[in-house]
Amino acid sequence: MQQTPRATHRFPKSVRLRSRSQFDRVFRERCSRADQRIVVYACKACHGADSLPGPRLGLVVSRKCGNAVVRNRWKRALREAFRLAQHDLPPGVDFVVLPRPKAIPQVAPLQASLKRLCWQLQRKLTVATRPPRCLETDSGGGKS
Repeated sequence: MQQTPRATHRFPKSVRLRSRSQFDRVFRERCSRADQRIVVYACKACHGADSLPGPRLGLVVSRKCGNAVVRNRWKRALREAFRLAQHDLPPGVDFVVLPRPKAIPQVAPLQASLKRLCWQLQRKLTVATRPPRCLETDSGGGKS
């Protein structure tokens, strides 16, 4: 029995960034690339409970992109682009994607942008000499 691409390219909860701390860790790394459609932030996945073999995706779609209907269209298009491209993306990296306000949510161009920007970020992360911030201890943000 042959499997369809829909069956082999899934988007389960395990490939999503879901908690605020996961998003904060990616933004804290300050490693990003952008084009005319999207901005992508990246961070190496931490060792431990968060480490997975494949890439993970988080979405941030602000009100600048449009009303609720347009924002939901963006999220659907970005999830579909990631779902189709996830096997071609660098493993062990967490990505957060933000759409540009003036861009149009079309899956094929988003998929191409996502692949290109994610591989650029992977090269940038491997060249970086600083230790991953996810391994640093966080004091909780309070002053001492």
